[in-house]
Amino acid sequence: MTNFGGSVESGWEAVESAFRGNFERGEETGAAVAVYHRGRQVVSLWGGVFDAGSDRPYDDSTLQLVFSTTKGIAAIAVGICVGRGQLDYGEKVSTYWPEFAAHGKGEATVAQLLSHQCGLFSVQGEISLAEALDWATITARLADTAPEWPIGSTHGYHALTYGWLAGELVRRVDPAHRSIGQFVSEEIARPLGLEMWIGLPAEHEDRVSPIQGSPLAAQTDDPVLKAMIEQFMGPNTRGGRALSLNGAFSLDGGNAFNRRDVHAAEIPAANGITNAPSLARMYAATIAPIDGVQLLTDEVREIARTTVTPDNEPDSCLIMPTTFGMGFMTHGPFTPYAGPGSYGHPGAGGSVAFAQPERELSFAYVMNQPAGNLANDARAQHLVDAVTSIIDAR
Repeated sequence: MTNFGGSVESGWEAVESAFRGNFERGEETGAAVAVYHRGRQVVSLWGGVFDAGSDRPYDDSTLQLVFSTTKGIAAIAVGICVGRGQLDYGEKVSTYWPEFAAHGKGEATVAQLLSHQCGLFSVQGEISLAEALDWATITARLADTAPEWPIGSTHGYHALTYGWLAGELVRRVDPAHRSIGQFVSEEIARPLGLEMWIGLPAEHEDRVSPIQGSPLAAQTDDPVLKAMIEQFMGPNTRGGRALSLNGAFSLDGGNAFNRRDVHAAEIPAANGITNAPSLARMYAATIAPIDGVQLLTDEVREIARTTVTPDNEPDSCLIMPTTFGMGFMTHGPFTPYAGPGSYGHPGAGGSVAFAQPERELSFAYVMNQPAGNLANDARAQHLVDAVTSIIDAR
């Protein structure tokens, strides 16, 4: 019998039915979902087990690594700096980070950096995992990297590098020069009472539910589909290089993200460790004040959630079209969320968190059993569809 827990307000029971349905179809090991509507938590559910083959429950004490869902946290951190006048989306990156100007990048804007248009989806040459986990090393390598396409001419998913690039901007402009992990802790998590870390303290390690297998494994027997995955995500492709940082994260069977050293480092594109209620509450506070805390000004939020990548432009790393605002993936075919106006970020294997001001909605789903996708996970979409149906029927 599957372990379930949590709470659902009256009228939101369809979300619980959809959540349980994911387990009944055998699609989950452990997972959680949370929904805020009009500034209140209306759903917080969890279920399953902490680790496959164990009887430890996946519950409200469980923490989860959420891969690229972390990018939304980093985008909010940048947006906080913009709201304080410390950063300007239209200004040159090199204004704040002079070393970034190397190799012809001097005119690149913050907006181009945040919308994956700078051609810095990996470094040039070899890099070890230890080097990637050292902040000073990886940011210096990126500043000294030549763009792989003319800046602004196209966009391509900076799967890992986005976080170091955005995080270094935050560190450079913050008056205390805090790392982005410390910034998130002090400016986002603490004011809102969240459990959320980029760089997990050791005392919380035993609460982190391990990812069950590689999130990007070709989980198919179809030789045609396997060939497509290899063509677009192979080790020498742009997609493969972006997702593994030239192979640095390909250790441990492709699942380096269960390692303690990876959890302890600051990888603001991919190693956020948190839970669904914290993510949903964070996004709710980008729409309106939550207990007096509003993370983004209305003006910054409207800029940040506006798509700036061209309609239907193929992603130079992921091949299919993707849509970006200021660090957020915006509503589009790759990231449907709850429809137009939504902004947030999905994570490899299925996790996702976003907001949609039009419905006064924020949503988060996390899990330990990855599906073979980068976005638009069917399990999450079942839950989102249940949520939007409830709101639209009111």
